[in-house]
Amino acid sequence: MHKLDRYDLKILQILAEDGRITKSSLAEAINLSVTPAWERVRKLEAAGLIIGYRAQIDWGAVFKRQQVLVEITLARHTAQDMRRFEQRMIAAPEVAFCYATGGGVDYLAMIQAPDVDAYQRFVDQLLLEDLGIERYFTYIVTKTIKTAGALPAELTASS
Repeated sequence: MHKLDRYDLKILQILAEDGRITKSSLAEAINLSVTPAWERVRKLEAAGLIIGYRAQIDWGAVFKRQQVLVEITLARHTAQDMRRFEQRMIAAPEVAFCYATGGGVDYLAMIQAPDVDAYQRFVDQLLLEDLGIERYFTYIVTKTIKTAGALPAELTASS
């Protein structure tokens, strides 16, 4: 594990909030000169702690989308069954995210479709593909309260 000091943690916090910050603004924010600040960024990238930069798009403003959370339980829990299901989720453009979970269900997925009817056609197709889905529960998203990109509590408490 990479040993992080207060400068590294502050860099990670700032970049999580604004991945497009300039080198000089970042250096100023952490109270270092530009070269040492940027060297730290490169080291954090090389260590795999910064895994990419991207724009956070409001796809709902671009396309009319219905978001649906789905709890999915498989009939069998063999490695082959789970791998087949997971590969299908990875390949499906409708799937915004899919997590394997412990507890009451096997997977939690976010499906994005033009409307509820399109969502149901997608699920019907999954059932026809014999992926081993035993049952699923659908939850229609009615309002977004908080999205990804939140900072860990350890960083927000120390700021």
